[in-house]
Amino acid sequence: MEVSKALVSGLAGAVAITIAHETLRRLVPEAPRMDVLGMRAISKTMKKAGAQPPESSSLRAWAMLGDIVSNSIYYSFAGVGKDAWLRGGLLGAGAGAGAVLLPGPMGLGTDPSNRTNSTRVMTVGLYLMGGLVAAAVGSALACDDDNC
Repeated sequence: MEVSKALVSGLAGAVAITIAHETLRRLVPEAPRMDVLGMRAISKTMKKAGAQPPESSSLRAWAMLGDIVSNSIYYSFAGVGKDAWLRGGLLGAGAGAGAVLLPGPMGLGTDPSNRTNSTRVMTVGLYLMGGLVAAAVGSALACDDDNC
């Protein structure tokens, strides 16, 4: 039962970061473009496997789905209970730092998450928020009538 609660909390964190990211990218010119990194990663992997990547609109949909699935699993490690807050915060901060530092060395480019100081701060903030949302949901799901 705890695993299913953790997965639900991870999904909540993933959906929250996706909604926030999509909103920011439409409103703020310096917003991170994690969708672009996802599309580049899928395209690069498919080409190395000898497959033709899909068209841009389909590729974007694949990237969005991949983000939600992978972030759901990742944020589910925040778990449930009172320690979920610490784990969620650490997971979010770690993912944010990785999203800023790793795309360049991975050959995915640096602009989408590392273009300006504002872009870097928003990137870390988005992932931190995802971890904290997962922690909040995990903590809430761990509550019962006797223990909150």
